[in-house]
Amino acid sequence: MESIFGRLLTAMVTPFGKDGRVDYYKGADLAEFLVEQGSEGLVVTGTTGESPTLTEEEKLKLYRAVKDRVGSRAKIIAGTGSNCTGSSARLSIKAAGAGVDGIMLVVPYYNKPSQEGLYQHFQVVASAVEDLPVMLYNVPSRTGGTLELGTILKLSRIPNIVALKEAGGELNQAAGVKMGTQDFTLYSGNDDQTLALLALGGGGVVSVCSHIIGPQILQMMDLFFAGQVREAFDLHQRLLPLFQGLFMATNPLPVKAALKLMGWDTGGHRLPLTALDPEQEASLKKLLEDYGLI
Repeated sequence: MESIFGRLLTAMVTPFGKDGRVDYYKGADLAEFLVEQGSEGLVVTGTTGESPTLTEEEKLKLYRAVKDRVGSRAKIIAGTGSNCTGSSARLSIKAAGAGVDGIMLVVPYYNKPSQEGLYQHFQVVASAVEDLPVMLYNVPSRTGGTLELGTILKLSRIPNIVALKEAGGELNQAAGVKMGTQDFTLYSGNDDQTLALLALGGGGVVSVCSHIIGPQILQMMDLFFAGQVREAFDLHQRLLPLFQGLFMATNPLPVKAALKLMGWDTGGHRLPLTALDPEQEASLKKLLEDYGLI
């Protein structure tokens, strides 16, 4: 089944100017570039977009800027999740008003809800925007909590919850999602596990690496879906050092540094994130040189 969001989605970085403010024009430029490189969807203000340090006003202005530039050429998915159910619902409603095509909801962090609490959280937010499709986002390394299989299956029965970005690394859980759902799309949330999740029935990837190698990732998926599994695996193996290297430090530090080296300066980071150290920068530069990207 083909997802309404597409196969290749990029978790887009948020560009900042020298003054630390969001550069909305550059964000629109970057969105257009990513679409030209094969992205069928863009996740805006997700983890890669440094969502915890953006204000609600900044997020909404960025949704509008990206949607205005991209139009119908790609699906715009707003990262509206947080650890406050009411805040997530209110932002989701406003994002719908800004014209986004869907929302992504991360597992609430820090307050350690039970599985029933997680179910009720997602149910409340999804019901607030029942005309918008919703993607769940499971990333235990970031949130300190796991959305368990039984809860995912229960949530998948809510009509507008249509997808899961799975970044927990548990392939058995990913397989269980596909076995237990219908009309529900499983996305890899880890670039280095995309091919493995496709083999388990996944429909695509929410990628960070597609900022710089979108066409190659799309080619790998095309090969797999065309039945050329060996060729897809060979391409995965060739790309694996990049998949790993772009996570040598906390995301989005390496990918922003890589974009700058490639001529796309998206600015710095907001504290508490800081830049790569000189050794990491040198390693990243050599990696990009080895792949002929700079």
